Amino acid sequence: MLVFIPISWVLNFALPKSYSNKDTLVFVFSFLAIVPLAKLLAFATDELSKRVGQTLAGLINATLGNAVELIVAIIALVKCQIPLVQASLIGSILSNLLLVLGMCFFAGGLKFSEQGFGVSITQLNSSLLTLSVIAVLLPAAFHLFVTTNDSTESNEILKVSRGVAIVLLFIYGSYLVFQLYSHTVLYDDKHEGIFRSTKYDLKKKKSSDKCKSETALTESSNDHSNEDPEQGNVAANEEEPEEEVPELNLFMALFLLAVVTVFVAVTAEWLVDSIGGLTANGQISETFVGIILLPIVGNAAEHATAVTVSVKDKLNLSLGVAVGSSIQISLFVIPFTVILGWILGKPMSFLFDPYESVVLFLSVLTVNYVVQDGKSNWLEGMILMCLYVILAITFWFYPGATSSPGAPSC
Repeated sequence: MLVFIPISWVLNFALPKSYSNKDTLVFVFSFLAIVPLAKLLAFATDELSKRVGQTLAGLINATLGNAVELIVAIIALVKCQIPLVQASLIGSILSNLLLVLGMCFFAGGLKFSEQGFGVSITQLNSSLLTLSVIAVLLPAAFHLFVTTNDSTESNEILKVSRGVAIVLLFIYGSYLVFQLYSHTVLYDDKHEGIFRSTKYDLKKKKSSDKCKSETALTESSNDHSNEDPEQGNVAANEEEPEEEVPELNLFMALFLLAVVTVFVAVTAEWLVDSIGGLTANGQISETFVGIILLPIVGNAAEHATAVTVSVKDKLNLSLGVAVGSSIQISLFVIPFTVILGWILGKPMSFLFDPYESVVLFLSVLTVNYVVQDGKSNWLEGMILMCLYVILAITFWFYPGATSSPGAPSC
């Protein structure tokens, strides 16, 4: 798919502006070109992460996996396409929480009857996601009930958004300190509070023991933690040392990251420029492009990494990439774009489309229910993926909310 990179560039420069289908062709080929670039970004990130622990590996994967979304958001923000910026960021959270996490649970569930992850960390992540949803919903409530004149309300919403953005950035910094320094033991795969994964085993005599242990697994977690690795329940983990050997040296990994990021930035600019022409005929809405299409491309790196490691029974790393990416978007990227808009004189705020805000709230609520027991299976993964499909169908027909008086606008 690397061939789509030069094709998209050639189409952008060679086709005349008067050509009716130029924007459609540039969008399609730029869309396809970003997929291999995101995969290369994931590969380079994984090479770096092999030199550090799984906790920092998940953070690096989430951070550089979000590079595509951040670049697209900055380019759209400079062009003052505020609704597109907001839609792409909300869509990125939905894609990570529902599609990526759902695929991790489903792919891992095809190999393991049940997979476990840290309950305490999952509850913390749920709290952080809930906090970010509150930050998105409060400006909408503020806009609904405030009755001042339009210009005054617009300024107040911007002030509220900028104040909230500073607080969220502080919370994200605190979260990094918690994750990397003060409570690193909670993110360890060998932590005693993690449910041990169980494989499908219908042919061997161990199957009867496993059926009995399902009802008393929480009481005997310490015994299983000592027994399962020797008996094969986590046999995949025993092969990890050979698979974790870096293929690139540190200099080449950093060089690849830099080059790919430049290519992503340029290709993303063609992509954003072509969206206006693509949506002009009314066959596809800008909301659908921002909520569904752009996040799928931008999250290709998270897809590749998270699903791969979930099959290897490293679900904590999958959660660190998928859920960690959502937390990073909500607590860092969105506040960062608000502050950047403040610096650039662009009216970026936390006043999102009401329908998008409600969808985000319901999605976070669903994910909280799915992960609260600290275990996963293939059906839970299918539930999350099907919910994402349902949302995609509704956004296909959703025209997008018209800007109401008092809302900040360019």
